[in-house]
Amino acid sequence: MSTSLHHFIGGQAVAGTTGRFSSVHEPATGALIARVPLADRAEIDAAVAHARAAFPAWSHTTPLRRARILFKFRELLEQNADRIARLITREHGKTHADALGELTRGIEVVEFACGIPHLLKGEVTENVGTRVDSHSLRQPLGVVAGITPFNFPVMVPMWMFPVALACGNCFILKPSERDPSPSLLLAELLGEAGLPDGVFNVVQGDKEAVDAILEHPDIKAVSFVGSTPIARYIYATGTAHGKRVQALGGAKNHMVVMPDADLDQAAGALMGAAYGSAGERCMAISVAVAIGDEVADALRKRLVRSIATLKVGPGMSADADMGPLISAQHLEKVGAYIAAGVQEGAELVVDGRTLRIEDDRYAGGYYLGATLFDHVTAGMSIYREEIFGPVLCLLRARSYAEAVELINAHEFGNGTAIFTRDGDAAREFAHAIEVGMVGINVPIPVPMAFHSFGGWKHSLFGDHHMHGPEGVRFYTRLKTITTRWPTGIRSAADFVMPTMD
Repeated sequence: MSTSLHHFIGGQAVAGTTGRFSSVHEPATGALIARVPLADRAEIDAAVAHARAAFPAWSHTTPLRRARILFKFRELLEQNADRIARLITREHGKTHADALGELTRGIEVVEFACGIPHLLKGEVTENVGTRVDSHSLRQPLGVVAGITPFNFPVMVPMWMFPVALACGNCFILKPSERDPSPSLLLAELLGEAGLPDGVFNVVQGDKEAVDAILEHPDIKAVSFVGSTPIARYIYATGTAHGKRVQALGGAKNHMVVMPDADLDQAAGALMGAAYGSAGERCMAISVAVAIGDEVADALRKRLVRSIATLKVGPGMSADADMGPLISAQHLEKVGAYIAAGVQEGAELVVDGRTLRIEDDRYAGGYYLGATLFDHVTAGMSIYREEIFGPVLCLLRARSYAEAVELINAHEFGNGTAIFTRDGDAAREFAHAIEVGMVGINVPIPVPMAFHSFGGWKHSLFGDHHMHGPEGVRFYTRLKTITTRWPTGIRSAADFVMPTMD
């Protein structure tokens, strides 16, 4: 039986008024489990009005008091970890252990934001001129918004709102309509932590809600994570309406395996990085670049052997390594990419479409087994485009230089990795590669919360990466104050450019 979800506006649950709804299905079974309302401009306006009303008091709350609320929020997240993870697994499909890992990475951003009294400290210069001092402040923007994807319904929102709130902004979250319930629980826990009503709001919706956010004159900044075509649209539309925008787009992350690499380690890293969360990660490794046929053949054998032992099943199953995809539509899309790879001439070594779930309770779920292609080339769609599923492409490069050239030529520059024992090759790779996040013998180089997350090229639109110091800069604006306390009354006005003597 399905439940009816709601918005969270002004500190309370608010039923949708448009009469438009989207269905939420459980990926493990395919069953309809909820109906989520889809907001219109009037409901966005209502959320913005509550946020605007809350902003003066919240922005004047001391950073220390704001941090204390976030400390309490962190405590509540840990107390409710299993409850949150179960919601993630039910609506997204990832394994329970993976959902707990997602929550942990989100909590790390909350912990970073708890340091906001230090992070908001400005700079002071005494005597920039005779008896003249200068100091800087970072002040909140006002009402800001986040538009988040289905693959991380808790972690990605927490890349955004803890830092935004800590800086003194009020926040409107538009989560994915495919797994909307975790955001409502986060709102509930923020209220329990002591966050004033209206400071954090959740508005469910689709493109109509997104456009209303992008065009609203009182929303000062928008954060987004999703596919590149939508990121490009978000950035263009938001900036055209005078907003500060950070929009993280798609990825095609490569892992270079050098001849001197520990191949067992590399194969194990590839398994987790390519097939974890059914490949529905923007940092998933979807391309392995083996240097030389000998490395490629050895890596392929290890991958085939590991794939044969991979357990695919419902996310709450204790022994599942990989859960289902998010929806029937996405399952069909990923299957179409596999068919295209075969048609384009790649060798389909392992076909995940042959997977069958034995338990009849999950016969309607959106399952796809781990898929491996070999002899993939740069001209194929399975190489050029982000598949966002459990599909790993093996490319064979003749040299390290060819591998670097291949990666740097790709339109995406989100994440990459190299596996090697050679420190010189690793250092050269880190400096030469045109990618925003780089791993050295680390397959998924997601930065810790006190660093910042973001790619290059068509993986990021905007000037700021997310969370960390870049997040603080994004959610604040700089004010510089120059001060003189004269010893006497000046007798006349100056009409020339002021200079400091």
